[in-house]
Amino acid sequence: MKNTKIGFIGGGNMARSLIGGLLASGVNKAALSVADPTAAQRDELAKDFGISTTADNQHIVDQCEVIVLAVKPQVMKDVVARLDIHKAREKLFVSIAAGVRSHAIQKWLGEDVPVVRTMPNTPSLVQSGATGLYATCQVSEAQRDQAESILRAVGLTLWVDTEAQLDAVTALSGSGPAYFYLVMEAMEKAGTQLGLEPETARLLTVQTAFGAAKLALEVKDQPADLRRKVTSPGGTTEKAIGVLQANKLEAIFAEALTAAHDRSIELAAQLEQD
Repeated sequence: MKNTKIGFIGGGNMARSLIGGLLASGVNKAALSVADPTAAQRDELAKDFGISTTADNQHIVDQCEVIVLAVKPQVMKDVVARLDIHKAREKLFVSIAAGVRSHAIQKWLGEDVPVVRTMPNTPSLVQSGATGLYATCQVSEAQRDQAESILRAVGLTLWVDTEAQLDAVTALSGSGPAYFYLVMEAMEKAGTQLGLEPETARLLTVQTAFGAAKLALEVKDQPADLRRKVTSPGGTTEKAIGVLQANKLEAIFAEALTAAHDRSIELAAQLEQD
């Protein structure tokens, strides 16, 4: 992968995070290029990463082996439909646009091209992301490895067997950071109401969230086991957990994720019709 020519169409935050992750993993900067319509964005990318930039999307398609579609979902159709991919059937297209289905991308490209659709999340911006990937039947094993290497540069990668499962990925990890931020907001507020200074409550909340996640990643115990280990009978944690369970926390999360899942399906259908 170090010298595989990878081009990005769109130079926003997620593209920047992937470029930074790829460079950190040892990819040659001469192998990376970005197309973006905004001159200031191109200048900033060239300055920060020392990579080639252009305003011409077609240049990226012509020169690169892997093309990462990093534009907003609403403009994906217009951007992709303008590309000429004659003799480019061997090239891999990797989409990081939420809600744009792979068959729609293939239809807009006008060819039966290999497409990997991915669903990253915002912690990818700090190389701590979680990404679900789905490959169309045209994608070779070598291309699967290429797509996985690109997204693995910013965190965990997991393949799903069906594209429909990406709607569940969207509901769980794609939207998931916001759920944790909401819980963190609530904990901070409760901490200040109990007498802590706002900054103290914030730091304790953030470090506790980080530590809990790190511990869950690094030990073999399931989250339920970790919860039981910290919940002493008759203690403070048991009292707090009892309140959360009495208010049906699990049912609330199940309802919330189902709503996000269903909305993901609705948005994908709308994008195809537009």
